[in-house]
Amino acid sequence: MSTYEKIALVTGATRGLGFETVRQLARNGVFVLLGARDLATGREKAEALRAEGLAVEAIEIDLNRPETIDAAASTIAEQFGRLDILINNAGILLLDTDNFPSVAPTQTLRETYEVNFIGTLLVTQKLLPLIRRAASGRIVNLSSSVGSLWWNGDPANPSPDVKWLGYAASKTALNMLTVQLAFELRDTPIKVNSVCPGYVMTDLNRGGGYVTIEDGVRASVKYALLDEAGPTGQFFNTDGPINW
Repeated sequence: MSTYEKIALVTGATRGLGFETVRQLARNGVFVLLGARDLATGREKAEALRAEGLAVEAIEIDLNRPETIDAAASTIAEQFGRLDILINNAGILLLDTDNFPSVAPTQTLRETYEVNFIGTLLVTQKLLPLIRRAASGRIVNLSSSVGSLWWNGDPANPSPDVKWLGYAASKTALNMLTVQLAFELRDTPIKVNSVCPGYVMTDLNRGGGYVTIEDGVRASVKYALLDEAGPTGQFFNTDGPINW
């Protein structure tokens, strides 16, 4: 069992937003499990953060391999007995094929949904018993404004022609998970929220964004560290609440 006040898991954490989220949570005194599809890479990344004096350990978890999700849940249960924070950061954007509804390949939609929604749901289901053991569990789902029906329907939004059907619809489904899970857990101390990091300069979009990674993780860290008076079942970016 751990003596740390808070234990967190960040999925998809070997680069970009996930890696920086691990760093920022650890700087706030959290012991962070750095989720990695490839454990060797994860260990290298964790070692780099430990060299900064941060409490970080790598753990294998691949949303396309359910057995790694089961194994991660068992490991966390054995080593720590609980999980205080789950940040569902892992996700994919298939830029080469995702497109407008008239031409988006169904295989692209299936692959995207399998990771961004079904994989995230499975991680959440497997780890929820450990989150229930925490004094005040927090679940943060990394969503996107492109998953907002309001945003997509507003021609005055900053990028009205961004219509990656698979990615956008998978984030809409993820938002539904946030709303329904928050309702299901309404009588518990657990809080569940979606956050949009903004259009961040990451490998996911091939560096096409304009928000720095450091700024992009602000919302994830903020809502992971909410106090008891904080909101649940809502959608935020770094500036505050946004419409579904």
